[in-house]
Amino acid sequence: MRYEITDKRLLRGARTRRTVLRRAVDLASLDGLDRVTFGRLAADTGLSKAGVQTLFRTKEALQLATVDFAREMFLDAVVRPAACAPRGVRRLYALLDRWAEYAETPLFAGGCFRAANLARFAGRAGPVRDALLRDQREWRESLAGELRYAVAAGEIAALDIALTVFQIDALLCAADTALRAGEDDAMAKVRRVVDALLPARR
Repeated sequence: MRYEITDKRLLRGARTRRTVLRRAVDLASLDGLDRVTFGRLAADTGLSKAGVQTLFRTKEALQLATVDFAREMFLDAVVRPAACAPRGVRRLYALLDRWAEYAETPLFAGGCFRAANLARFAGRAGPVRDALLRDQREWRESLAGELRYAVAAGEIAALDIALTVFQIDALLCAADTALRAGEDDAMAKVRRVVDALLPARR
């Protein structure tokens, strides 16, 4: 009986943590991680401020947990579903299509979580910056991996992969801003530019 009670408490704590983090990622996408506070999360979720602070202890720990939660949501919405597509150009476009759904729906209230927060933390040393940059590196590597495969398979001609990935990632950040501003054709423009970036096989 004692173990059952303990398990129920752990389950309840995990549910509470998830509720808090789901609200935290939305707030961070709207106002930035700096504005995610114990007090605001308590007010928005109906929990006590002390209860929220007990879950995370420090604001930095809360910020890091928020980044990790957003990362898992992004992987579930974009990267993992795209893995069903064949490797190379088709998976690259699957990643872009899933990213479009992620940004247009949007998954987070304020649009792309990384785009909303990386600019704020890029110049600050510390674990939060490192976590956001890790997410950026992982995303870019997902794109780079498919480009390398496409070149090796002869789907496209050789190209500067690092530069092309930089350009695609920059396009997506610009598209996120455009979508937030009401430009519904932003992703169509992205696809046209990406088409132009990929050299035809000779």
